[in-house]
Parts: sequence; structure tokens; C-alpha cells
Amino acid sequence: MTSVIPGPLQQPLRFGVYTGVELELQAVDAIPEAAKLGLEPPRFCGQCGRRMVVQVRPHGWDARCSRHGTVDSTELGER
Repeated sequence: MTSVIPGPLQQPLRFGVYTGVELELQAVDAIPEAAKLGLEPPRFCGQCGRRMVVQVRPHGWDARCSRHGTVDSTELGER
């Protein structure tokens, strides 16, 4: 029996990807304006709330959670 570990940005998210706060406790205005405009990459894992290592490139970004793996901005465009 194998269990699949969800990726950092897979639904359902439990934590805010820009704040690291549980979604149930996060204030409505907690998301920065740059993130609302799509200019800011996620900084926290949506599954565990840990800070991710983020690399910003000229044409996108990639983010890595030590527990839930890596996500690349190009992957999000394919969904």
C-alpha cells in the first residue's frame, strides 16, 4: 500500500501560500497586492505551511518544500 504525498500547491490547500497561516485563520486582506496580480511566487507550502526555497527566473519560478517536493510555474500553466 503506497500513499501519495500531495505537492506543495495541490488542492486542497491547508495553508496560505503567501502567508503560511492556516486558511481558516488567515485574514481576507492577508494576500499581498503583488500576489493578487500574479507577480509574486508562492513562498509557503500549501500543505504544511513551511517556508519553501524559491528560485525566480526570467520566465518563471520554481519552489521546493522539504516535505512535499517541487513545483514549477510552467507546470501550473499546463493545468
